[in-house]
This record gives sequence, C-alpha cells and structure tokens, in this order.
Amino acid sequence: MNRRVATLLLASFGAGCSTPPPPAPAYDLLITNASLIDGTGASARAGQLAIKDGRIVAVDTAVPGTATRVIDAKGRTVAPGFIDMHSHSDMPLVTDGRAHSKIRQGVTTEVIGESGSIAPRDAASPSQPWTDFAGYFSHLKTQGISVNVLSYIGLGQVRELAVGTADVTPTPAQVETMKTLISTALDQGVFGVSTGLIYPPNAYQSLDELTTLSAVAAARGGLYASHLRYDGAKLREGIEEAIAIGERAGMPVHVFHIKVTGQANRGRMREVVSLVEAARARGVRVTADQYPYIASSTSLTATIPQWAEDGGPDKMAERLRNPQLRARIRREMEDRNPDWESRYQSAGSWDNIQLASIGRGRDEASPNRQYEGLRIAEAARRAGKDPFDFVFDLLIEERGAVGCVYFIIDETDVELAMQQPWVAIGSDGSALSIEGPLRSGVPHPRNFGTFPRVLGRYVRERGVISLEEAVRKMTSLPAGILGLTDRGSLTPGRWADVVIFDPATVGDRADFDNPFQYPVGIDTVIVNGAVVLDEGTHTGTRPGQVLRRP
Repeated sequence: MNRRVATLLLASFGAGCSTPPPPAPAYDLLITNASLIDGTGASARAGQLAIKDGRIVAVDTAVPGTATRVIDAKGRTVAPGFIDMHSHSDMPLVTDGRAHSKIRQGVTTEVIGESGSIAPRDAASPSQPWTDFAGYFSHLKTQGISVNVLSYIGLGQVRELAVGTADVTPTPAQVETMKTLISTALDQGVFGVSTGLIYPPNAYQSLDELTTLSAVAAARGGLYASHLRYDGAKLREGIEEAIAIGERAGMPVHVFHIKVTGQANRGRMREVVSLVEAARARGVRVTADQYPYIASSTSLTATIPQWAEDGGPDKMAERLRNPQLRARIRREMEDRNPDWESRYQSAGSWDNIQLASIGRGRDEASPNRQYEGLRIAEAARRAGKDPFDFVFDLLIEERGAVGCVYFIIDETDVELAMQQPWVAIGSDGSALSIEGPLRSGVPHPRNFGTFPRVLGRYVRERGVISLEEAVRKMTSLPAGILGLTDRGSLTPGRWADVVIFDPATVGDRADFDNPFQYPVGIDTVIVNGAVVLDEGTHTGTRPGQVLRRP
C-alpha cells in the first residue's frame, strides 16, 4: 500500500469514527437583548447573560446554547442586584419574608443590625423565638426569605444586655461580658459592630468604651459601622469620633446615612468630605452610604435631651410628668447651642417634623394614631395644646414609641455626597408592603423609593452621577465594603443576583404624604438564580440566603 492510499484510508476511517460535537450548554435562564451594566463602573454594553444552578455562568455579546427559560430584556438595563447598605428589615423579614418594598426596588441583599440589633437577647418570646444570631438566622432560613440578608451586632444592644439602660460606666466584668457577646456573634457570622450614637444606651458609651469593644471585631476582620453621634452643628466631632475608633482599633469605618442636618449647617458637606478624604489619605478605610432625600426619620425622643431617657421609657415618663424637670427639658430643647444632637434644633420648628408612626403595632388602638401624617404644629393645634406639651404628653402616653420624619437636609449636600466615589446607597428603611401587617402609619418614603429615586431623579433628571456610577454605588462598592467576593458584579461564577430595569422610566412614586407606593420601571429581579419579581409580579419565591462573614 503506497503512502497516498494509506493516508486516504486513514482519513476515511477517522471521518467515519469521529464523535459528534458536544451539545450546546443548557442554562436555567438566558437573558437576551440586554444593555449590560456590570457593576464595576464600566460603560454599558449590549449582550447576553446565562444563569445555571443559581450562578452566573456566561456574560458575552452572544451566549450560545439553550435555556429552560429565555428572558428578552428588550434593550433594558441588566445589572447586579442592589445591596442595601443600611436596612431595618430585621423584624419585617420575620413578619413577611417576601420583602415586597425592597425586591420591587431591585434590592437583593439587605444589611441589618444597627445599634439595637435583633440579637443577642436575654430571652426568647413567641414573636422572637431566638436569643442569638444563630437562632435568628435559623429562623429566617426555615421560614424562607426573598432577599439575602447579613447583619452587624449593635453595640447599643450589647450595652443594654450587659449593663442596662442607665447612663453609668460599665464595670470591668461588664466590659468582659460585652466582649464575649460580640465574639460569640462574630462566631455566628455577623460582619462587625455597629452603633447608633444618638440613641440611649448607645449614646452613653465613651470613645474608649467603643474602641475597646470594636477592637474585638477588628481582630477578626470585622467592620465598624456607625450612625454618628453628631451630624448637625457638631458634625465635625461626629465624623472625627468614628474615624478615631477606626484608627485606634485598626479597622475599616463605615458611616450610615452620611448627611448634614439643620438649616444653619447647609453646605457643610464639603467639610465632611474633606475630613473623610484626609482620613483615607492616612490609610483609614472610611466609606459611607446615603439615602436620596431631604428628610431623615427617627424617634420623637430624639428631640429631648438624652439624660431625660436615662433608665428607659418609664423613667422618661416620670421626668416628663415632673413640672420642674419638664420645664428643664423644654429649656434645653430651646437652647440654640445644645451640647447634644437635638433634632428639634435641627428642624428649627415643629412645622418641620411630621408624625410617622404612633404606638408599637399596626393594630394598636391608640387614639393618638389620628395624628399620623400631620406636622407636629398642626397636630398640637388640633389637640388644643402647646406643641411642647403635646410632644411631652405623647411621649408619656406612648412610652416613647413615636416615629417622625424630620425635614432637615439640604439638596445640595445630598448631591455632593452622592458624587463621592466612597459613598454607597442605603435606604435606612424596612421591607414593607402596601397591604397587610407591614402597612402602618405614614413612614418615610425611603422604604419604597430609595434606589429607583437615585436612578430616576439623580441620574436621569438631574445628571448628578452617571447610570454606570449609580449602579456601582448599589452593587460592587457595597460588596467591596462588606468583603462579599461572590456578589456585586455580573461576573461568571458569582451568585446570580440580577435586576432588569428601564432607565428611561425607572423612578420612585412614594412621597411623604403617600409613602405606600411601589416604584416604576424595575421589572424583573432575580435572587440566587430564581426569578422573584417577574415583569412586575412577585412570584412568592423565597431563594434568599443568610450571608455570614467570610
């Protein structure tokens, strides 16, 4: 057999025995006709995204293969799921794990646990059948949730459990108890420690105490996250205290809802930015989050001096019933140069404070609930009382359980903060619903509108930041702050938390008079590869995971 014949025979044999090419990969989901914004800040690009077994497996101009379901994005934006850096959904997720008002904003991960965190607790109860984070996380897993969730341990909660509600210096034994509580929570997966330094008993903790306790988390790679002690006239001291804790303990610092409050302080966001930039230049990793509104929201107790709250609600009520102490409290509230963070002075008038929630539950039959949604000046007029007396009586009758909205922030400061590359987005709100047990009072619209408001008002309408930068602030930036290496960008191998929205129509509808309105323009939300919001309809699926510190 000559060489030519042998070659032909071999070629013929090879052709006859060749194996067919492997079948094209089969995906669970394939998103086509997408404008992909990957979360890194890179420009949008046309392409497709494939998901299998809960993770992103391919992102390209064209992804070959078949899928169980194909979603045609029709040119809409496909981005990583949004991470809410500051949420109060601790108990709302227990009430209703579907997390309607967050899912419909494109939020796929919630960060909870400010100051008075959900755990640890000294005893379980029928509504809260856990005493530690392990129990809480297990409860969520058993019940099922539509969003992912992670938590800090609040130093206010730790202080109350170990020391109580009084303004006292803790004993060495009590300090050790607090350190043990923190260490245990870290073992159970929390991401660090948090503070709310305008809220007793957290407000009673000194810089030294806060540093000592935070160092426990620092040694384990945890964060220090803080609602600052001051964001008004003494805002410089508030920022400097947070930075000092980070420097002394050797840990990253994250500032909740960075803002400047009070008419007299408008424009001072530049000062805040300078302080943070200087710390970052020194090597302190300082970041922040913000909500895009000119009003904040917290308890009505934030209008009275902190000493009046010493010992808890019953002691506060006793002081407010005492004519001499009541008069002293009023004098200190009217002091234009207080040595504490006075939300009344920040507001400047009872006309700038709106009653949001009165009482401790939706079904509570308090007659004072008639005032929800009114400015305090108007509510006092209807009650036939001086506004201060109205406030004091309300705090007595409701044992301090009164929430308010405070119109105390300037738009230019909001926009300047938003332009800083180290500021992420956080709602400071809860996962609520337009119906059922999570519809109560007249809460801040940030519960329903934070993320679409950034995309609609501040990106499309005002051009404060680009669409790509806004998405980065909602995705890879918070993931990087938290150390989440498997979420926050459209990258193969990462968990498939994905949102599809129309940048031409996305926007918030919730306002201060009618906050119970879902946003528009966010159509589809995927959590861990499962479609939770399907063209505007909540599927009821609960694929959310409890995320533990790496």
